[in-house]
Amino acid sequence: MNPEFTAYPLPKGYTFSAAVRSGPMLVISGMTATDENRQIVGTDLESQCRYIFNKMGKVLAEAGVSFADVIETVDYVTTFDGYIKTADVRREFFGEGPYPAATGVKVAGLIRPGALIEIKAIAWVG
Repeated sequence: MNPEFTAYPLPKGYTFSAAVRSGPMLVISGMTATDENRQIVGTDLESQCRYIFNKMGKVLAEAGVSFADVIETVDYVTTFDGYIKTADVRREFFGEGPYPAATGVKVAGLIRPGALIEIKAIAWVG
């Protein structure tokens, strides 16, 4: 791999990049609603989803693109309680469409304690 871009600096010791651009694709690693102190922000899917998309927006901006360039998202959720509200959050960031391809997967748990949702994405940067 010879990435042209890596974004959103992570603390020393992490063994992955938050995002990597290779050719026309920007691949964004799964993000949880963790702040700079590695603490979970929010106690429900809606607030965690919003926090994640705010973080993702910074990564997209650093790469010179926006949510309009996102072509796919994958949500990993530990519960479906309140999952319907994440659609409203998506509209806040993606507008009224067209929307990216999307997949939702229910999982038994996520690595970060307290995380209810993890979102990864791919953007087309041409």
